[in-house]
Amino acid sequence: MIDAEDFCARLAARGFTHGTGVPCSYFSGPIELLSREGRYLPAANEGAALAIAAGAALAGRRTAVLAQNSGLGNMVNPLTSLSLVYDIPVLVFASLRGWPDPARDEPQHAVMGPATTRLLDGLGVAWSLLDEDPTRFPDVLDAAEEELRRGRPAFVLVRRNAVGGVARPPAGPASGPTRADVLRALVPELRGAAVVSTTGYTSRELFAVRDDENHFYMQGSMGHAAALGLGVALGLPSRPVVVLDGDGAALMHLGTLSTIGAAAPANLVHVVFDNGAYESTGFQATTSGTTDFVHIGLSSGYRTAREATDPDDAAALLRGMLAAEGPHLLVVRVSPATGSAPPRATAAVSAPLLHHRFRTALTGVAPGCG
Repeated sequence: MIDAEDFCARLAARGFTHGTGVPCSYFSGPIELLSREGRYLPAANEGAALAIAAGAALAGRRTAVLAQNSGLGNMVNPLTSLSLVYDIPVLVFASLRGWPDPARDEPQHAVMGPATTRLLDGLGVAWSLLDEDPTRFPDVLDAAEEELRRGRPAFVLVRRNAVGGVARPPAGPASGPTRADVLRALVPELRGAAVVSTTGYTSRELFAVRDDENHFYMQGSMGHAAALGLGVALGLPSRPVVVLDGDGAALMHLGTLSTIGAAAPANLVHVVFDNGAYESTGFQATTSGTTDFVHIGLSSGYRTAREATDPDDAAALLRGMLAAEGPHLLVVRVSPATGSAPPRATAAVSAPLLHHRFRTALTGVAPGCG
């Protein structure tokens, strides 16, 4: 295993003094160290991270991208129409989730895991594999440098446990309710509603608080819960639809709020839990601290946008929103969770079955039956 300190030091020695990306637990150590020194910039999504690094290259500064391979799809547009077209060299470290054995990882990585190398090969992008042997790291960097000198992007695909972590400073006492506290207060208000919960701990906690056939627990497809909920709301205008989102996920595709405002579904309530962190990857900071979701919601066309102060307040606001014409945005500031996270919904119910039962509960017709 490569020490996180050595990982950062070797990059710095080659001029990569800064990093950007969307966190993955495989890179929790380097991201923590770079963040402490103010040399890591959280990007809204992986495509934006690649563009940030390309812009830094144009300015003469080397910036490495650190991201999960699940976000490779977000990178494809700036990779193929910016970096490769303009010969802008960018170094990307992408974790290899769902590889070499997809069955040993979570379902959302089953497709991208085996496809990662084939996708890069199809795009003509060079890649190297970084495994647990630290002695190979210099050779991997040499191979990447050769591509960068040619004005080409270079990918380093990183296996699990290839890069070490670092101890985080102890967290201070919780300053408010956790997301699970708020979910327990909201669940009674959700009966009869179609509920879409975002990837990460939100879906896990909702499943643990109460499972229901009206719940669609998203794993993967980060940032798209609001868009999925919008599609449901437009397809079933007489059914209340509640999206349970997170700050990092909402920021990833923030433009969806404008789409919701333009479509103006009267039956949609969009709840954003804001704890300022990418919790499931190691509590790395989001940029929500400089973002006012309430004002963004109002300026995007939501009929109302409110911020809740505690679980009871959140439940009362949700109750009122469900009784009034929307769309509505409810922002709930929560403290990061403590202790271990509940199991994923797919540990008990397969992803296809979650889809089938959700659609049947909403329409009375199972997929493939009409």
